[in-house]
Amino acid sequence: MKRIEIVTPVHNRRELTLQCLRSLARIETNELDVHIVIVDDGSTDGTREAIKKDFPTVEIVQGDGNLWFTEGTNVGIRAALKHNPDYVLMINDDQVFDSKFLWQMVETAEKYPRSVIGSLLLLWDEPHKLFQVSPKWETWKGGWQLWEQQTIWMIPKKPWEVEIIVGNCVLVPVEAIREEGLMDAKRYPNFGDAEYTPRLKRKGWKLLIDPRARVFCQPNTVPKKIATMTLREKADALFLNLGHIQNLRRRYYTYIDGAPTKFHGIVGFSIFFIRLGWQKISGKSKLQKGREKDIATLFAKSVVKD
Repeated sequence: MKRIEIVTPVHNRRELTLQCLRSLARIETNELDVHIVIVDDGSTDGTREAIKKDFPTVEIVQGDGNLWFTEGTNVGIRAALKHNPDYVLMINDDQVFDSKFLWQMVETAEKYPRSVIGSLLLLWDEPHKLFQVSPKWETWKGGWQLWEQQTIWMIPKKPWEVEIIVGNCVLVPVEAIREEGLMDAKRYPNFGDAEYTPRLKRKGWKLLIDPRARVFCQPNTVPKKIATMTLREKADALFLNLGHIQNLRRRYYTYIDGAPTKFHGIVGFSIFFIRLGWQKISGKSKLQKGREKDIATLFAKSVVKD
């Protein structure tokens, strides 16, 4: 029997957190030994009390409100490791899960040695559309490229190898954690997954997406546009606050640490700025326009052979 620790940090999203836990309570474990660790990072909306009332077997670790996603997850993993698991599943709490997803991910991890497994992320309001699955590094296009029109009909039927796994739902063998440690919370307060799985890949761990393991995600909130911010808000977002999605320092770190090599990261980051400038001049609304590669072909080349 394999022991699985499920870990997620939460903060003031009581109803989403409870929805997530209700979903996990319904999954098929196929004799897996599953335990959940919630890191409550200073919630003030009654999250902790609601979890204790409705899910008394869930372990709650208290944070002070300053952990953010990365260190919150790290704190949860440290607590999980005390239970001597075989795998740690890192998740977000704004998700619901297909009943078979966990044992399918474990089955794939057992089949392919030294593998880290990501689930198939789908939008819960448009469940045929993939969400941030299988970004590809393209140096001359300015770094990570997200395929915006992926659907469930375009993907392989077997696990396929990727260059990075977005951290919404990632099954990590404990051996990988013991070898390479935890996520870098100093550089990445809020986006530690952007560095972590590429680091594991460079150290010889295979990154796979299991297309059977379906997880339904809340769509991302569109961030406030830089142009609409005050000068102080712009300075904070772009330069000071590493937890902000638009922070340039955090983006630079992502390129340097997440690219195949530091050289590729520097070149990609430079091209990102050139394309950003061209976007402003030309008035184009998306850097991703003009892709000509066949997505299905790209996927097919990455399918793992049995």
